[in-house]
Amino acid sequence: MMRHILKSSTINYGKGIGKPLCASEELLIVPWWLLIIYICQSMNERELLVKYLPKYSVDEVMSLIIKYNIHLKITKRRNTKLGDYRPPVNSRQQKISINNNLNQYSFLITFIHEVAHLMVWEKYKNSVFPHGKEWKHQFKSCLKPFLRKDIFPDDLLHVLDKNFNNPRATSAANIELTRILNKYDNPTNEIFLEQILENTMFQTPNGKIFIKGKKRRTRYICVSTNNNRKYLFHPLAPVSKVE
Repeated sequence: MMRHILKSSTINYGKGIGKPLCASEELLIVPWWLLIIYICQSMNERELLVKYLPKYSVDEVMSLIIKYNIHLKITKRRNTKLGDYRPPVNSRQQKISINNNLNQYSFLITFIHEVAHLMVWEKYKNSVFPHGKEWKHQFKSCLKPFLRKDIFPDDLLHVLDKNFNNPRATSAANIELTRILNKYDNPTNEIFLEQILENTMFQTPNGKIFIKGKKRRTRYICVSTNNNRKYLFHPLAPVSKVE
């Protein structure tokens, strides 16, 4: 029987899509038919990634997934984060999740952000700050191969290059980057907090209602209509007006 040597990749996406062939990282001797299944599975996973990433970034992203044995889960929108990284617990798989509502450029930047956390964990575990100099170094190292005109449009390349030497902990922390990324979102009924007038009542995606107040440095002070407490809001927080 014809047999082939294959290195297991343990790629996994979403809710059970692309189950791993094997958890081992060793070379395996497998039957030819299993190799065909593996190739078809990889093609399906690539087709899935094309829906979320810039076309010419897919191969590099898949290479990182295979290299670091990443279980990539694409989740529903979460209001508190765009993605996260979880180190292996009782398994050998690294886990990264990313929100499914992100545009292709936000998705890619978020993926690179989380891969940088993975690389820091492998080297330092919990001995360094989450977004300290070690993370910044790894993020720049991961991002650099993607800073190409066939992946990012010129306006994003400009702001990414401008902030390359001192990346922020989140893209939302960089208002200039966030504004440009938002240009590539699909149209929705949401607007940004900075676009409405002071003392305007607005609703957040989780259904809570606030009144917009004055700006303090980089954030707006807003009052909850439920408990009258004050909260700080990012200028580019998505909201909808309450008529």
